[in-house]
Amino acid sequence: MQHEFDAKLRQLLRRRRWIRRLLRPLPRRANVHRYPVIKWFAGRAKRYPFLWSFQRANVLPALYGGMVLSLLPLYGFQLPLAFGLALLLRANLTITVALQFITNPLTIAPIYGGTAWIGSKLMVMAGVGADLPRALFIANALFVGGTVVGLALALLSDLLWRLAAWEARAFRSKLEALRAHAAAHADPNPPGVDQDLR
Repeated sequence: MQHEFDAKLRQLLRRRRWIRRLLRPLPRRANVHRYPVIKWFAGRAKRYPFLWSFQRANVLPALYGGMVLSLLPLYGFQLPLAFGLALLLRANLTITVALQFITNPLTIAPIYGGTAWIGSKLMVMAGVGADLPRALFIANALFVGGTVVGLALALLSDLLWRLAAWEARAFRSKLEALRAHAAAHADPNPPGVDQDLR
């Protein structure tokens, strides 16, 4: 049983290292002053604990708002908008900003092409925008498609977050049970200790 507890403890430490590595390049309370644009608001950001909280009430708005914002045709303005959105929704800033990196110079063309296509199909099905000039129709399709695809991906992310949170709770309860069992079955007379000294 002690061996199983030690293995679970090592697994917990590996998980923590992996999460720290994952979060290292993202804005946190300690490094928010290093980010372009957001650094102008670093003092204000440090005063709001909900921006740094990984509680469900702060993560879910970050997932939904951040995912939709990341797919809207606002490339180049996303970081300041993400900061404002995190304040408005009382959402986790780290997650909101991390989602903005979905659209980058390598992914922007396929993402905007796909969201424009989906948005135009939805607009045609709804009978909206047929009389608009082509450029305006495409701009509207980008926003409609970005919103719909963003909400769908946010729902998927929400489900994955809930599954991960459930697994983390189960892992912690198993670790606590193993810790309690190991403590209850610890040898009260460890070898090599003189009985008279204890």
